[in-house]
Amino acid sequence: MLCTHRICGGLGSGSVGLTRCGPDRGVMRAYRVAYDGRPFHGFQRQPDVSTVEDTLFDALRELGVCADDAAPAGYAAAGRTDAGVSARAQTVAFDAPDWLTPRAFNGELPGSVRAWAGADVPDDFHATHDARRRGYVYFLHAPRDDDTAASLDEGRVRDALARLAGEHDFHNLTSDETGTVRDLDISAERDGDFLAIRLRAGGFARQLVRRVVGLAVEIGRGESELEKVEWMLGSESIDGPDGVAPAPAEPLVLWDVTYDGVSFRVDDEAVESARGVWRQRYREWASAARVAGAIFDGLE
Repeated sequence: MLCTHRICGGLGSGSVGLTRCGPDRGVMRAYRVAYDGRPFHGFQRQPDVSTVEDTLFDALRELGVCADDAAPAGYAAAGRTDAGVSARAQTVAFDAPDWLTPRAFNGELPGSVRAWAGADVPDDFHATHDARRRGYVYFLHAPRDDDTAASLDEGRVRDALARLAGEHDFHNLTSDETGTVRDLDISAERDGDFLAIRLRAGGFARQLVRRVVGLAVEIGRGESELEKVEWMLGSESIDGPDGVAPAPAEPLVLWDVTYDGVSFRVDDEAVESARGVWRQRYREWASAARVAGAIFDGLE
């Protein structure tokens, strides 16, 4: 396939069960992808609903990289985010023609999904298995002047997170039955009216991040005592009303994925395109928040 579009050009030196295809194979290439998770039913491909992965495959099909309902050869993704969860640096890799830069990829992607960096990687690279660390950020709304029933005691939240950090068997905080022992780095930073809760690990069990945050919120609101952390980390299985529900998905972002020996090259034009999309979304969300606040203030 020949490409004559301005957006094309070489990058430079710098899933199980899917049908594979790979016309015009050039190099194994990894891409950083940012997306707004709210319109999607998660990242992983599913029948009859819109997902981020389907959107990527649709774009590749339009670009002639893949045909019909197939995934590109060598394809894998770093993680499978839940419905509503967004990403700054989801990472996908596959055999790509040399002209498929991030900006070329964006030529067939909707504004809600933007590739913004790329790296040529070894032929045996696997975006899932080769990931060394994954990092998430949960933006918990926790204004210091909140005097409602939903207010949080920041000190209690931090104490709960400190007890949850480290290596534990999180079997009571995930629906997974295997792979529940994880070693979590957890920190919380004040960011205006938010607590930015950062979690890093080699990998995460299903819904683990959101249930960790959910437990910390329970304790921060005084709905549970700090001792519940030890209870949930114990060997006894706890579910039903005594368990922990996952925190809402929308404040969660897959922030980073790291690989040994892989240096991503930022595509400046693709970054500017992505920043433009997110700038517009920020304006829309800020306006919606202001309307909600004005109505709240006006109901006296």
